[in-house]
Amino acid sequence: MRINVLFAALLMLCSSSLVMAADYYVDITNRTGYTLYYMYVSPADSKSWEEDVLGNDVLMDGGTQRVTITGYDSPIFDIRLVDEEDDSYTFWNVDVSTQDLVVTLDNLD
Repeated sequence: MRINVLFAALLMLCSSSLVMAADYYVDITNRTGYTLYYMYVSPADSKSWEEDVLGNDVLMDGGTQRVTITGYDSPIFDIRLVDEEDDSYTFWNVDVSTQDLVVTLDNLD
């Protein structure tokens, strides 16, 4: 009996940790007329931006980039993009599980 209870508790603990972390993705389409050089994606509750997810790549005008986000327990992220003229476009509290982004000049900070 004790072994069954212990096993059940261990199973619940393992499954709850699997539910907490998930993989998400967001497709970002550039319709600004400019090349995007930097793309930062951070959890909405973060106080700072995480590293640039484009790395050495750029997102040309008209192009789309899929960003895969792994290991987070919430699909709500802040997203900032910076173009070739150092202009930024910031999106707050984006639910990447339901929403992709199309970046235009209307989104200019």
